[in-house]
Amino acid sequence: MTLILGLDPGTATTGYGLVDETPGGDLQAIDYGTIQTPASLTDSERLVILHQRVKEIILLHRPQGCAVEKLFFQKNVRTAIVVGQARGVILLAGAQAGLSIGEYTPNEVKLAVTGYGNADKQQVQEMVKVLLQLDEIPRPDDAADALAIAITHLHSIHPVYQEQQ
Repeated sequence: MTLILGLDPGTATTGYGLVDETPGGDLQAIDYGTIQTPASLTDSERLVILHQRVKEIILLHRPQGCAVEKLFFQKNVRTAIVVGQARGVILLAGAQAGLSIGEYTPNEVKLAVTGYGNADKQQVQEMVKVLLQLDEIPRPDDAADALAIAITHLHSIHPVYQEQQ
């Protein structure tokens, strides 16, 4: 069993998803959802909440590794800074827990999950549903993205998955 925590960072909303690789090689969604912080709080207060919630998820589920989406070019500098700050506290929480941490660009996630680096969001979400044998696409989108990031990390540490796709 290899349990991976995937995180799609944001200050207002961070998606999280835990994916387990069973001894038979199947992937299974263990938990997923979002961490939301109130807009009425300061950025620093929101980051404290995000850090605390990520630590709580790690303590609750005890994953073997953590995967975080890399910051990619943003036209909005304010958005890039805020997402970068969220990534920082997420990486800190994972490092404090002693987890191995993988970081992946959106294109790397799309390639790992769909086999096509320019896949659209709907294609990625549909493949997350298929790979995790779910009845429906996970909601909200941030949670589905986090599951895709966790799947990417599992594919990265177990390259045999890439050959099977």
